[in-house]
Amino acid sequence: MTLVLHDRVGLRPEQRVALEAALASQQILQDVVRWRMVVSVVVQDEYTHDVIVPWDDGLFLAYDTT
Repeated sequence: MTLVLHDRVGLRPEQRVALEAALASQQILQDVVRWRMVVSVVVQDEYTHDVIVPWDDGLFLAYDTT
């Protein structure tokens, strides 16, 4: 399973390369939690949650989990 990166902010090329490299090693939510501290979890419904983690230069990543 590969995480899909949706660039909603127009990352600089070097940011995108760095982020894609980090995402390559993430297969499950546990990998994300070990990589960065979770700052928020947004409950969408009983099955879906968005996990928010800080990343680079004031940017945040939102992981859609089910």
